[in-house]
Amino acid sequence: EIPENYEGNFIHIKAYTKWMLNFDTSFLFNKPVRVIGKKTPAGAGKVTIQSTLHFFPEGGDAISGIPNKFAFKATDQWGNPVNAKGIIQDDKGKTIDSFKTVHNGMGSVLFVPQQGITYTAKWRDDKGTQHTTSLPAARPEGVSMQVTMDGNKRIVSLQASNHISPELGQLHIIGTSGQALAFKTSASIAAGNTIRRIIPTENLPSGILTITVFENKWNAIAERITFIDNGEYHFKPAMEVQRWGLNKRAKNEIQISIPDSLQGSNLSISVTDAGIDKDTSNTIISHLLLTSDIKGYVHNPAYYFSSSNHLVSQQLDLVMLTNGWRRFKWEDVVKGKLPAITYPKDSMYLSLSGKLYGVTRAQLSGTESLFLFIKQKDSGTQSLFIPIEKDGSFNDPNYIFFDTLRVYYQLKSKFFSNAEARFMTDRLPAFNYKAVQKQLLNTNPFGGDTSGNYRHKLLAAEALKLQNAQRGKLMETVTVTAKKKSPVEELDEKYAKGLFSGGDGYQFDLINDPAAIGRLNIFNYLQGRVAGLQISSAGTGSPTLTWRGGAPQIYLDEMPVDADLLNNIPMSDIAFVKVFRPPFLGSGGNGANGAIAIYTRRGDDLKSRPGQLSTNSVMAYTPIREFYSPNYSTFDKRNEQKDVRTTLYWNPLLTTTSGNNTIKLNWYNNDVTKAFRVVIEGLSKEGFLTHYEEIME
Repeated sequence: EIPENYEGNFIHIKAYTKWMLNFDTSFLFNKPVRVIGKKTPAGAGKVTIQSTLHFFPEGGDAISGIPNKFAFKATDQWGNPVNAKGIIQDDKGKTIDSFKTVHNGMGSVLFVPQQGITYTAKWRDDKGTQHTTSLPAARPEGVSMQVTMDGNKRIVSLQASNHISPELGQLHIIGTSGQALAFKTSASIAAGNTIRRIIPTENLPSGILTITVFENKWNAIAERITFIDNGEYHFKPAMEVQRWGLNKRAKNEIQISIPDSLQGSNLSISVTDAGIDKDTSNTIISHLLLTSDIKGYVHNPAYYFSSSNHLVSQQLDLVMLTNGWRRFKWEDVVKGKLPAITYPKDSMYLSLSGKLYGVTRAQLSGTESLFLFIKQKDSGTQSLFIPIEKDGSFNDPNYIFFDTLRVYYQLKSKFFSNAEARFMTDRLPAFNYKAVQKQLLNTNPFGGDTSGNYRHKLLAAEALKLQNAQRGKLMETVTVTAKKKSPVEELDEKYAKGLFSGGDGYQFDLINDPAAIGRLNIFNYLQGRVAGLQISSAGTGSPTLTWRGGAPQIYLDEMPVDADLLNNIPMSDIAFVKVFRPPFLGSGGNGANGAIAIYTRRGDDLKSRPGQLSTNSVMAYTPIREFYSPNYSTFDKRNEQKDVRTTLYWNPLLTTTSGNNTIKLNWYNNDVTKAFRVVIEGLSKEGFLTHYEEIME
């Protein structure tokens, strides 16, 4: 749920497991999502496009004296493609060849670079602005690599320069797919010669195939990626409309079926107003097979799966030539050097974990425990003991929690007087969005769909207007007379429940008592304030309380606790204290000597403490929320409101099984929509993917 006062223009989603952090974090899931705000972003005005051009020799390095393919990519300052055309000149000003972009700012040019000569591209962008870009320098000797597509085969051509070192005479060619070995072959090559290898690909899984060439000592000298598309990865669901409801608030029913040959599937289905903007530039298929396996930004990746014709395949090959990519560091692989494993494999859920700071390993025997007193939002309180490991870490994998926890902890040891517990220390830091902020402000994720973008903003503005109106209208002047409650009475009503509310005793408002903050702890504050209550705090041990010949029961947020736990709670965290005279009926067994109920601050009574590290607040899972879809066949007060929803239905978790391969769902139209866009994405039990769109009108 986006907060109502949120003024940003997008939110950013990053998904990962801790185990994935041991490897290249460039492959973590990242997705920015635009937010239609109340006002136009400040940076969304006119900007100056800054075009750049980069050249990429096929295989990694250009080799002097033999033909080399140079792929190129022209982009603006945010990575979006721009058109470019120009010429390549040598250092004497002689024109070698001309070039121009052929698809999404990409293209290629083939020529023979000569040793000792530098090359420069002089080109113009969309605006006609002149630019100059230097080409990568060619190596004096080596082996060049070219990969061409021929149906369901890949032809690998290796050409050696006129002079090569002995190590380059024997080559090893390795193919990897999905981080597994796809093929391995060896070849001998002489200076000035060319060899070819035909790689059958019809039995390889669809996705990126990496072809790497090693010399005799297993040093990588050339690498190229190519995309294999055998079409075996997808299935097509069937959609049948069983009830049409394009009128105002009419009911719609559809049935989704998957092929009988599949054992089951997990589907996500959305139904939106067909007139609003959309962004299907990256689908589940293009993400899992393409963009999640290469580095760098790919513009409109879903396009490369829209057709299987040869032109689209050639355009996808330009992506393979220009996008930065290297999952393996072959130098480390050859030496047997493995990645440093900093993070263990994840447990099934987030767990209440952390680490002690301010203690040494010598002070920990492995038998200590951390006592936690946990207050969870909209639920009761509970206590928990967690063992402390010898390295100071602690973890309870069985405790699953939601929202924000208020945690108080106690360390029972004279060595731990300066110790501090920090929770959830193994999380990634917040995403630094500054690098992409300007890109998101100055680009439209829905391309040129100005009509759909306008309708989307129009309906969003109307929804905001209705939301403000529903908060209530200004009433005529009404005079209400009532007895005002005292601050203490208000606190008692807010905090005390059941047998703890009301009653005969002492009540203390620590929120509005300036003397409270100067006390060491709550017992120091209560000394001398309750007649007959004796409090002894000799030394650094636990305080002793005596009242009418016995010890009163102590409660923290209406849960019984030991007195020594309260020594660690700052006075600034306490809102209200009630001292009940004997006997206290709310006690489970020690009420004969009265009771002391202490309440910690919550809600608007919480006060921040500048400069102090917050160790008692733990963020957990967001509670599961179900997407709201109105049911106009039943009475609901919300149905009286005007309906301008742009998303009519969304369910991210619809499943089928081998015994039941159909899903039936229904939704109600809003007040303004005349056509629906249904989008289905998902994954079958066998690993097949689907992306399906249909317009209902």
